Amino acid sequence: MSSPLVSILIPCYNAERYIGETLESVFRQTWPAVEVIVVDDGSEDGSAVEIERFKTTGVQLIRQDNLGAGAARNRAYSASNGKFIQFLDADDLIDSKKIERQMARLVDRPRCVASAEWGRFHSSPNETRFDPEPVWRDLDPLDWLALSRVDGLGMLFPALWLVPRTIADAAGGWDETLSLGDDGEFFTRILLVAESVLFCPGARCHYRSAVPGSLSGRKSPSALASQFRVTELCEAYVREREDSERVRRGFALSWQHLAHASYPYDSRLAERALARARALHPVVIRPGGGPAFTVVSRVVGWRAARCFQVASGRP
Repeated sequence: MSSPLVSILIPCYNAERYIGETLESVFRQTWPAVEVIVVDDGSEDGSAVEIERFKTTGVQLIRQDNLGAGAARNRAYSASNGKFIQFLDADDLIDSKKIERQMARLVDRPRCVASAEWGRFHSSPNETRFDPEPVWRDLDPLDWLALSRVDGLGMLFPALWLVPRTIADAAGGWDETLSLGDDGEFFTRILLVAESVLFCPGARCHYRSAVPGSLSGRKSPSALASQFRVTELCEAYVREREDSERVRRGFALSWQHLAHASYPYDSRLAERALARARALHPVVIRPGGGPAFTVVSRVVGWRAARCFQVASGRP
């Protein structure tokens, strides 16, 4: 029997420094049937030249004007042929057996999605730590979503997942109106279509942190507004299926984390987020920081402490 084709789909915008390493990790995959599609989303650096180095290995390069990561992913998906889909950001990495180990579980359970181990790194993937999480086991999708948000955070970034095409079709494409947090919105929809989340021990991916100019680090009004909309949509999707105490508590924490990250960049949005949190659950958290921040926060309140924190150069 032939191996089902897996499509690895990568949006790329000004990722010249990272895309080569990402593609090297892709072409080290031990799964024998992959196609690799990279959409250069109007890069202004040498990303396209770097991608062209991999033409002999079969990478397909599509160029378009700068329309955003969601549009680039949708473009790649429409050009793909795989029965299984691996979305991957242009600065993240996957271990060589990642897809093989996920396919071993998915091939006979096409109504499920496969998750993986993950960890953060800054400069070298060798420094990645894989610290087990409560969701590192097979779970019902609602249980996965609730457990991943138990502290109000959770990670649903693209490299984690291997998704049957039938599930991706049923969930619908990426929302191109979103920027920051769009992966959380997309994969929440993916999980709510799936029958189960299958955890794959040893299938590993590396999340690159602290990338200069990255979308996840932006504090612009448009980026914060996108994260607000993502949280709003995800809350609606999940509570439509389960409006429980654990779900409301998790989203109350998510709204507070967003408020803390937004203040003082967009104080009105921060207050709206806090109002959403209070309407859901009485749980209260305060923004984190070092000893000085903690002391200042107790004396003058966390809002003033955040102003001092930002003024000192911390995001």
